[in-house]
Formats: sequence, structure tokens, C-alpha cells
Amino acid sequence: MRYYIVAINQKPLLLTYSHQNYLEEGTLVEVEIKKRLYKGYIIKETQKPSFECKEIANVTDLYLSKNYMEIAKFISTYYFCSIGEAFGLFAPFKKNGFEKDKTTYSQLPIANSAIELSAEQKEALEFIKSHQISLLFGDTGSGKTQIYMRYFQEILAKGKSAIFLMPEISLTPQMEERLREYFGSSVAIWHSKISKKKKEAILEDIHSGRVKIVAGPRSALFLPMENLGLIVVDEEHDDSYKANNRPRYNAKDLAIYFGKKLGISVILGSATPSLNSYLKFPRFRLKGSFYKGKKEFVWENELTSLTPLVIEHIKETLKNKKQSIIFLPTRANFKYLICSDCGEAVKCPYCDVGMSLHFDKRALVCHYCNFTEPIPKHCPSCSSRNLKANRIGTSEIVKELREIFKDAKIEKFDKDEITTHKKLQNTLKSFAKKEIDILVGTQMLSKGHDYPDVALSVVLGIDYILNMADFRAREKAVSLFLQIAGRSGRKEKGKVLVQTLNREFFESYLDFEKFLEDEMEFRKGLYPPFKRLAVALFSHKDRKKAQESMQEMLKKLKRFEDIEIIGFGEAPIEKIAGRYRYNIILRSDFAKAIIKAINVSKTQFCEIDIDPVAVI
Repeated sequence: MRYYIVAINQKPLLLTYSHQNYLEEGTLVEVEIKKRLYKGYIIKETQKPSFECKEIANVTDLYLSKNYMEIAKFISTYYFCSIGEAFGLFAPFKKNGFEKDKTTYSQLPIANSAIELSAEQKEALEFIKSHQISLLFGDTGSGKTQIYMRYFQEILAKGKSAIFLMPEISLTPQMEERLREYFGSSVAIWHSKISKKKKEAILEDIHSGRVKIVAGPRSALFLPMENLGLIVVDEEHDDSYKANNRPRYNAKDLAIYFGKKLGISVILGSATPSLNSYLKFPRFRLKGSFYKGKKEFVWENELTSLTPLVIEHIKETLKNKKQSIIFLPTRANFKYLICSDCGEAVKCPYCDVGMSLHFDKRALVCHYCNFTEPIPKHCPSCSSRNLKANRIGTSEIVKELREIFKDAKIEKFDKDEITTHKKLQNTLKSFAKKEIDILVGTQMLSKGHDYPDVALSVVLGIDYILNMADFRAREKAVSLFLQIAGRSGRKEKGKVLVQTLNREFFESYLDFEKFLEDEMEFRKGLYPPFKRLAVALFSHKDRKKAQESMQEMLKKLKRFEDIEIIGFGEAPIEKIAGRYRYNIILRSDFAKAIIKAINVSKTQFCEIDIDPVAVI
């Protein structure tokens, strides 16, 4: 009898089981825990323990290769999660699965194999092929996607496969259409909204070798692609690549790690790249629009409202039978309901935040824990009836626009409205067919959509992003502003109307490269990419327990001279979903120093976010 350490999939459990035969490290097995079967991976063979062991119930023909096992172990160490939780990210490979289907690239259906590139695009392609990790810094509409497609074609011709990462599923319908145009059924689209049955069918096609390109958000990185030759991370600046729950990994950073570990090419692409990528990797600057469209900027000294100037420009766009998009950072009708007498916002009883006003639901909704209550008639703090709505949201803008433009087709594009993948597809399809005149939405609007008939982009409330208490607030605001602006005037003349009290700031950074050069000076010696950050987050239903855990870790951390404690205390949002929250923010020149200090000092009720993209 042999004995093995098994990491239970998606659980923080390492258990010992027995089996009669030799099993390779990385083999996926089924084991019994409390009369239920769980999947787990063989970590290693071990000596016979002093206690009695259960036998492994079933040995599957699925596994993770040595390289992928090592990547999982890295995720566990770097992102402070159990090895079982790290394994839970991966879909396993199938033993001998790839040999079942001998389909070659030449036999794969390709609707249109001709991918023409301009001289500059060809130069960009040669540049990224000559570097293992590279940044394709191309303006909106400069033809980055065409370069990706051409590289995919070359990779597939060599009998290899590719992964195409996108920040959110809002990009997948249009990108799926482009990929299938060139690569037919050898493409699979993967994301959280597709059914379990569909996922199983895709995995079978991947195992057999019929699927050569997988496209999707961050989970697509962990699919079992045989002979992987290329990973493209499109819109690499986007925060959606960072997971909000444990394991709190960043898919962009892991794609780079995959590239180095597997010896494959990785392309980071963006019109507004992160400062980290701009400084760390060889880059090719692709300037100008592929379509040679022109933009005119119109500025208004406002925060967020449908002023006569905005109405006038929308009216003109409708008259010319063109489309408009309107961005604002706030969902619902209004962000807050505030008492005019005492100044207090109506807050969620379980979270330390004001609730958002949704007239369609006749309710206030907490966007953190989803707690919902009827719209109150009195202030909960002072009983005053003088409650007023504050900070306009997408629903209210849509309502007002429908009252003004009764004949126009106006739709909302945010997380409240786009709740299923079908709704996403239908909305984007309708907009592409010009069945929608005005699309009102949040950050989802900025995600690389390419619609040639958008003649007007309206940017509202961008100052809220700029004024966030975040070292990346400037970068996020300028990036978002330019991404939204980039949706207008793709093929013809377009206008960008911006409401801001900071016109000089935004106007000075219409060239994002100039912003990055200036931002470097602002960050030096303080923030990434020149320093490494980590946040230790303590949360508990008992405020005292969370606070005591933070104080205990704080004492331990003070012994380390190579890390700096730059802040501690109540989290910016003190309570979420009934749990009180405290933070310690750490800074160091080296990630290893932070990891070592945390491993020695970590206490109860503590969650670690390494390389955070936001601190809340």
C-alpha cells in the first residue's frame, strides 16, 4: 500500500490517503470526506502515517502537469491562499486526450485567412515576436486586434494554441465574431455566464485539440491548452483582471508568470497601459487611428447633469442619424439619499455606506451586500422629511433622456441592466445594428467596443474618479476618459463632450504617453511600480475581535526593518455585510520582504491582498 498527500480542490485541506498503485504528482483523484466525495490533486507520496487512512475512492484520467503544479504552488505562496484553493482555479488536462484527434491547422475551418496589415502594424508584429513579454501600446482604433489575429494565425500554423484574455465578458460578443471570422470552430469563448453543460463540451473540444484559441476573462487563463504558444492580455490596464476574493490573484501578472514558466510569448495590449507595464516591458508605440477618424473635444464646467449643451449635442447627433454613448460612474437613479437638515445619508444597516436610490424597484439598494429596503419618508437619524437625492446615476439619466427625446431608442448599459450573457449579446447586437440611438452606461462602456457610427461620447462625473482616495486615481481617471473618448469618431468625425471642473488637467493629457511620463515622477519612492504594496484586511462581526487581531499583527510587523507600515486602523469602508473591517497597509522595495513579514506575523481573521489595485 502507498500513501499520498492530497490537496482537496477549492478547500484549505491537505489530507493523507492510501492507494495500492503508484500515482503521479498532479493526478486528479476523488476522495471521501464525511461520506461525501471530493476532488483533489496528488501533491506527493509520503511515509505510512501513524493513523489509519482511507483509500482513494477513484483515480481519474485528468491531471496537472509539473509546470502547472509549480504555477499553482506559486499562486498559493504569493497570493496567500491554500494550495487547494489555488488548484481550484485550474481546469485539468486529460491524459492522452490531445492524441485522440489528429486534426491539423490546415484542416481547421477558417472563414477568411487573409489578414492584411499596414507597414506600421507589420513592424509592431515583428517587434512583439522578437520579445517574450511585450507591451503593444496602441491608440484606440489603431488596429491592435488585427495584429493579434495575424499572430494567432502564425501560432496555429505551428501547431500551437493561444489564450486571448479580455477584462470582462462585455467584450466577448464582438470579439467572438471577429475570431470566428478568421478561425471558425477552432475558437471557444469561456466565461462565468455559460452553462455547465457548455463548459464540459468546450473542455472536451480543448482536450481533443479541436479548439486552438480560447478567449475570455481571467478564468480562461487556467484552461488546459496543449502546446500553448501565446497569451494575449487585451486592455491590460483594466482592474477587472484582479480577483476580489481569495485567491486574490491578478490574471495579467499571472499571464506574465505563465509566459516565463512555460517559455511562451505574452502580449500586453492597451491604448492606456498601466504605468507598471509601461516601465517594466519592451513596448511598441502604435500611434493614430487605423480608420483615420477625427475628434473634437467640447468642455463644460459641470460635474454631472443633462445641461442644455449636452442636450443640444445629442439632438444634433440624432438629426445626423448617428449614435451617442453617455458615460457616468454611478448606477441607479441616484447614488445617495441625504437629509437636508442633519446632512446624513441613509446608510445600509450592514455596511458603512450610503444606499443607492432605485426608482424602478421603489427601493434603496446597497451595492455592497445587496440589502434592499423601501424608500423612507423620514430621515432615520433625525426624523426629518427633508430627504433629497444626490449624485445622479444611469437610471435617472435614461429616464430624463426618454422624456426629452421621446422618439429615440435609449438603453442602459450597466450591471443593474446587463444581468445575463443573453442580455449583453442582445444589447450590443442592437447597438451594432443601430437599433439603439443612445447607450447610457458605466465603465462597461469603455471596454474596447468598436462601433463606427458613434459620433458623440459624453463623459459625465469623471471628477469623482479623479478625486478618489487612491494613489492610482489620476491614472484611472485619465485612462477611463481616453477610453470613453476613443469610442467616438472611429471612422468619421466625432465629438467628445466632457463635463469636468478639471479641464486643464484632462486637456493636458490627451496624449497618454505624456501622462505616464509625468506620473512616474509623482510615484517615485512612494508607490508602484517603484514600491510594492500589500493590505492586511481584518474582518469580523465582533468589532473588538477584528481590532485586536489587527493590533496583534501590528506588533509582530514592527520587528521587520525592511518593510514600512504606512497606515493602519479602520478600513475606508468600516463595515460591509455586517462585518467590521480594519486595515494595515504595507510598503517595501521588495515583494519577498512583504511576503516573509506577513507569513511570520499573520493573525486570525486576516485576509491578505498583495499588489492591491484599490484599498477599500
